[in-house]
Amino acid sequence: MADSKKPSVKPRKQVGALPYRLTEAGAWEFYLVTSRETRRWVIPKGWPMKGRSAAAAAAQEAFEEAGLRGQTARKAIGHYLYGKRMPGGRAVPCMVEVFPMEVEDQVRKWPEMHQREGRWFPVEEAAEAVDEPGLSEIMLGFSASKAVAA
Repeated sequence: MADSKKPSVKPRKQVGALPYRLTEAGAWEFYLVTSRETRRWVIPKGWPMKGRSAAAAAAQEAFEEAGLRGQTARKAIGHYLYGKRMPGGRAVPCMVEVFPMEVEDQVRKWPEMHQREGRWFPVEEAAEAVDEPGLSEIMLGFSASKAVAA
């Protein structure tokens, strides 16, 4: 009997930074940027970079998309799936490895500063602003672990 299901497409790998900070009031916040095409709120992310670790590539994306500098964890805290819209409108599945990044500074000029918006969100608002449930779970889990550690 023939299998009528289409073969599943293996997701392409991406890396993303989850920029965070602790406010003076003691609350955690995440920095989100808008995607260039759909203007959805997302974390800075992109394709792996030859010659760089996944964490270093995630840090580079945070700089290029938001002008952020800081300490990026060497180990991912999770991953999530989403459909990346490609030229022509086709969507390809992508699996994003997420690396937390403690933000120390935002430079005055960065490569994509005129292509995206960005801002700090309280944790719960950030989790609601993104469309990907897996990313929301990562955000909420990470902030809960930080609150316990504090």
